Amino acid sequence: MNRMDEAFNKIRAAGETALIPFITVGDPNPAVTLDIISEIEAAGADIVELGVPYSDPLADGPVIQRASERALRSFVTIRTCMETALQARQAGSKLPFVLFTYYNPVLQMGLDTFIQEVVTHDISGFIIPDLPIEESEKIRSKAKAAGVHLIPLVAPTSQERIENIVRDASGFVYCVSSLGVTGERTDFYSGIEPFLNTVKQLTDIPVAIGFGISSREQVARFSEICDGVVVGSAIVRQIEAAIPLLEKAETKALGLQQIREFVSQLKGSKVHEG
Repeated sequence: MNRMDEAFNKIRAAGETALIPFITVGDPNPAVTLDIISEIEAAGADIVELGVPYSDPLADGPVIQRASERALRSFVTIRTCMETALQARQAGSKLPFVLFTYYNPVLQMGLDTFIQEVVTHDISGFIIPDLPIEESEKIRSKAKAAGVHLIPLVAPTSQERIENIVRDASGFVYCVSSLGVTGERTDFYSGIEPFLNTVKQLTDIPVAIGFGISSREQVARFSEICDGVVVGSAIVRQIEAAIPLLEKAETKALGLQQIREFVSQLKGSKVHEG
């Protein structure tokens, strides 16, 4: 069984909600990304989204854009991100990995090669925010045949398209909490609860929410109605703030500790000593 399916089955059986951190691979460099994966796993993360840095990230706000710029300066590519996932697995990580990438790097790699590499590098699924459902059949069928998940994004503005989007969804349905790009927020789309309930009525697979969630209070709020909560910009901002510590051998451990404590706070659990 796919690692993501196992994780959600375990979480649902326990009556809990998955915490799904997003990080940009290669920010501030690939070696530190491996350390960060270890820290967020110790903090209680259930699944992790590995963001592929991209020069024109249409769905991302300024925090993740800056992270992409830093990673691109280190020449991080989609292949680097896949290698990072495999290296984390070889280092002992049990987390399911989800690749968050735009469609151009996938096309450049070729669909068959991309799917093969996803499987080879033990990645459970992928999200392509700029690939509309109407154009996704080819890659979705290839992913299904390979046992990996193409995870759809559903926005409050999707309206009559929601049923079409979730009909063939796998892994989980990623519901967008707000209009616009990613970024920390204090307010969400006013009809967010009815929107989530509509999605849940149309699918039996897990439903997760993301875009803008940045505090323990917000995670707790959406944990009441969702199977998973994605936190991106708030974690990436913590990484950004810790870069001066992460780049020095004598202070690296302190920087990693700060990231782990923040993720642990989001999870609402004590930090596991690793």
